[in-house]
Amino acid sequence: MPEPTKKEENEVSAPAPAPAPAPAPEPNKEKEAGTTRAKDEEEASPPSALPPGMGSRALERKDSEWSLGESPAAEEQDKQNANSQLSTLFVEKPQTGSVKVGENITFIAKVKAEDLLRKPTIKWFKGKWMDLASKAGKHLQLKETFERQTRMYTFEMQIIKAKENYAGNYRCEVTYKDKFDSCTFDLEVHESTGTTPNIDIRSAFKRSGDGQDDAGELDFSGLLKRREVKQQEEEPEVDVWELLRNANPSEYEKIAFQYGITDLRGMLKRLKRMRRVEKKSAAFAKILDPAYQVDKGGRVRFAVELADPKLEVKWYKNGQEIRPSTKYIFEHKGCERIMFINNCGLTDDSEYYVTAGDEKCSTELFVREPPVIVTKQLEDTNAYCGERVQLECEVSEDDANVKWFKNGEEIIPGPKSKYRIKIEGKKHILIIDEATKADGAEYSVMTTGGQSSAKLNVDLKPLKILTPLTDQIVHLGKEIYLKCEISENLSGKWTKNGLPIQEGDHLKIVHKGRIHKLVIANAVVEDEGDYVFAPDSYSITLPAKVHVIDPPKIILDGLDADNTVTVIAGSKLRLEIPITGEPPPKAIWSRADKAITEGSGRIRAESYPDSSTLVIDVAERDDSGVYHINLKNEAGEAHANIKIKVVDIPDPPVAPNVTDVGDDWCIMTWEPPAYDGGSPILGYFIERKKKQSSRWMRLNFDLCKETTFEPKKMIEGVAYEVRIFAVNAIGISKPSTPSKPFVPLAVTSPPTLLTVDSVTDTTVTMKWRPPDHIGAAGLDGYVLEYCFEGTADWIVANTELIDKTKFTITGLPMDARIFVRVKAVNKAGASEPKYYSQPILVKEIIERPKIRIPRHLKQTYIRRVGEAVNLVIPFQGKPRPELTWKKDGAEIDKNQINIRNSETDTIIFIRKAERSHSGKYDLQVKVEKFVETASIDIQIVDRPRPPQLVKIEDVWGENVALSWIPPKDDGNAAITGYTIQKADKKSMEWFTVIEHYHRTSATITELVIGNEYYFRVFAENTCGLSEDATMTKESAVIAKDGKIYKNPVYEDFDFTEAPMFTQPLVNTYAVAGYNATLNCSVRGNPKPKITWMKNKVAIVDDPRYRMFSNQGVCTLEIRKPSPYDGGTYCCKAVNDLGMVEIECKLEVKGGLSFCRLLLQGVPPNIIDSYLRDLQSSNPEEY
Repeated sequence: MPEPTKKEENEVSAPAPAPAPAPAPEPNKEKEAGTTRAKDEEEASPPSALPPGMGSRALERKDSEWSLGESPAAEEQDKQNANSQLSTLFVEKPQTGSVKVGENITFIAKVKAEDLLRKPTIKWFKGKWMDLASKAGKHLQLKETFERQTRMYTFEMQIIKAKENYAGNYRCEVTYKDKFDSCTFDLEVHESTGTTPNIDIRSAFKRSGDGQDDAGELDFSGLLKRREVKQQEEEPEVDVWELLRNANPSEYEKIAFQYGITDLRGMLKRLKRMRRVEKKSAAFAKILDPAYQVDKGGRVRFAVELADPKLEVKWYKNGQEIRPSTKYIFEHKGCERIMFINNCGLTDDSEYYVTAGDEKCSTELFVREPPVIVTKQLEDTNAYCGERVQLECEVSEDDANVKWFKNGEEIIPGPKSKYRIKIEGKKHILIIDEATKADGAEYSVMTTGGQSSAKLNVDLKPLKILTPLTDQIVHLGKEIYLKCEISENLSGKWTKNGLPIQEGDHLKIVHKGRIHKLVIANAVVEDEGDYVFAPDSYSITLPAKVHVIDPPKIILDGLDADNTVTVIAGSKLRLEIPITGEPPPKAIWSRADKAITEGSGRIRAESYPDSSTLVIDVAERDDSGVYHINLKNEAGEAHANIKIKVVDIPDPPVAPNVTDVGDDWCIMTWEPPAYDGGSPILGYFIERKKKQSSRWMRLNFDLCKETTFEPKKMIEGVAYEVRIFAVNAIGISKPSTPSKPFVPLAVTSPPTLLTVDSVTDTTVTMKWRPPDHIGAAGLDGYVLEYCFEGTADWIVANTELIDKTKFTITGLPMDARIFVRVKAVNKAGASEPKYYSQPILVKEIIERPKIRIPRHLKQTYIRRVGEAVNLVIPFQGKPRPELTWKKDGAEIDKNQINIRNSETDTIIFIRKAERSHSGKYDLQVKVEKFVETASIDIQIVDRPRPPQLVKIEDVWGENVALSWIPPKDDGNAAITGYTIQKADKKSMEWFTVIEHYHRTSATITELVIGNEYYFRVFAENTCGLSEDATMTKESAVIAKDGKIYKNPVYEDFDFTEAPMFTQPLVNTYAVAGYNATLNCSVRGNPKPKITWMKNKVAIVDDPRYRMFSNQGVCTLEIRKPSPYDGGTYCCKAVNDLGMVEIECKLEVKGGLSFCRLLLQGVPPNIIDSYLRDLQSSNPEEY
């Protein structure tokens, strides 16, 4: 590291004192911490270079517990100055104290919090910078409290079981925002017995104990206790490298000062490198020692021994090769290579290494300066306070490192210190400007080779009072000016009534030379008292009395502009009026020229030093009026009038009236109360209840400003009552009398789906559906009204209420156009009318017939024999169509089949079906010249007959081959399978061998050898098994001797088949905007090609259609169809064996209305009529 430069100025300002030892809270932990610090000091790099004048002292660690000095004179001067001037934050400062070893001591600091918004920050230090917050524990405790009444913060530092090394200088700092205050104090620790040992700096730097309670604590207080000048004795040669290697890191700084080490950081780095283990070298037989030391100006010898004398050797210093010169001399002696360095200086203190071939070895050289001794000792000095004091000594060398101490504590120069150190060559001077009594102490100087000490006595000069303070009488708000003059330029303290005075915006303290002033800009009553000025360090005091007078004044700031006080009737009024005046004035209350006395009456007055109070225990309306207060003292009089207003809650309103009633609401009105309680009515609360209940429910939580209200959410058909509360600023009145009971009722909603059912030349038949909401009043009936087009006169069609939803209007002229509406009527009245959307032409309209075949009848309708057949086929057409039924092209025998016809559908009914009822039924609907036809296939099925013949084809081994002929009568249904049974000839018990067998030949296996068997076969269709079975005529004997089995010859089965639809297409309704699908299934081999057509036109590459075919199921999906997509759709299947087609009709109904009506169960013919009516009335929407 670079060496400290020489000082360019001889005078150096001193900073705060050096750090002092902190109390050891927990010895065991401190011992462990010392070990850890030593380890850290070895592994970490040393601190950075030190500034000039500081020496190696700046390397001292924060957690070290030693110092060369702990009580510099600068701290004593700062402490004395702080105690002699007004403190910025401190109200009470910690005071210097003493304690015996093993006893406890507490230091207390207090801070006033009346001008602080939050808690100030306080820190306790030992010496300059050792923060004691990190040392709190077993031997040190920090405590803080806050008193709310006095608004005072109290901070305490308690030292428990004090030890000798706890003695020293301490500092307390308090900070709040931009304010700062600090004070210093000393702690002396006395021993019960003991003598002062001889000064031995190395023994002083050893730890105080090994394994004891105070192990790990350092004590150097004994270094400078002796006053005699004693030159350090000669010591034997000491290896500094070995001393640093074995020393604790906390002792490095002391060793550096003792042996003149200027680059302690660099030496520690070099020492760390020396500790590395050197590998065995092949080039060197003997390497350099790890380190060398030499006194300044001496000669040092480096020597290595080579394994091979032919190797070339080069010497280096800090990486630079060394060339032979008068300073560096090289010698060769056999295998030994030697380098001498003559006249060693501090610049030669560095790392050296020698190379031989590819290898090298290194060492460290330490150049030690000679010890500095004191050649001229310090002398005892006497001085007066305020004078400049100089303490002077001389040392053996120029610009030597010298340390000054005050009472054993090091003095550190700095800009904030009152001590300055001046250096003139070998002469060192300690300068104290404006010395104080606190500067009187024992001062000492210490060098690396000696020390000297002397006493400084500072006494006070005689003090004279030139101008004393005088008593003053001041008017309130005027200036208070106190002035005195003394013979010396000294600071002092001002007190009022024995308490220190704090300077602020209101109060200024001025000190100019020998004159001291106290100025209070605007005097207040609190400024009255006994003021005393006391010069610092003297027992003389200058007293003065200040008396503040003020005329009486009445403070009415808390009242209204017209001084009105409002009180609620029945409550207690305590009107406290602040008053001022010095001396305190006498108050007199009166009303209407009648004085109000102080006593125990209901209305009385009470007097206090700073206020006068008017008390009314129970306020009444008659207490309202003007009250007069009069103040009087020796300085003058004051008067004021106060108006008192007594208010009450309003009277209850009269009973409300219910003017209108709805289904769940009503309208109510009321009148304001006769008396508003002396305060305007702010609003009303409304409550209601059921007549049979006693529980009232509030209807509004915000005040109703009007005298009308509309209660809602009532239950229809239930009787209710309502009542009112009036509210003013005082409170809520009593409730009004309840209203007369009323029952909420409502008319029904309008009827729905008003449509034209039929029209003739003179009548119109209308039908509709009941209202969606009827309510508690029920439904009494309907009123149907009509009016002719072009007029506004509605004519009632039914003179009496009708309960049916269909009515025919008669007596209408032909070709007239009428409007129709219908109303629902109940106890609450008639509902809103439901209008038919367009005028109706009174003329019978021909409607083309249309048959609506149900979906399940579009396929073959299958029933068993004996079951009932009841088929309903809806149709439409006007006038009433003619219906004709035929079976297989012939007229139906009405004795066997019943036909029932109505205006909208026809029914086929067969009570007990027979097979003869199977066939194709054709329906023809005719309206005048328009004809519509439809067909229905009915199939009546029964159980089949048994097979015609069963014979045994072959018998071999345990097997029998059977064959049979299908039955002649299959029961009018396809044969689905056969059931085969066997029976042993001996027992003739039948056992089922095979069920649901589809072929007409089978092989029976696993028969018992030696037995004789008969076989029989049942036929099966969808109705079940045949009643009888056909048995083989001969039996099959399972012979014991084996037979040669001849495999039968089978012809290849032909699986080819022409296309055939197994599931036809079905006529479908679709809703516009919703996807529709058409499905059918087809069978054929080879697989047929499927083609879809619409109106005989093939559908090819149309994005609106998607076609699927899976396992013979063909699907056509129509995406979001519109009425344009309606028509006849055809599915065609073609393969090599033929072609087949199937058709269906698709009708697309418009929009959501059709879907909703269809889901509600409205027949499609009515939906069609309704939608046509809507389309004709609003063509733009469709």
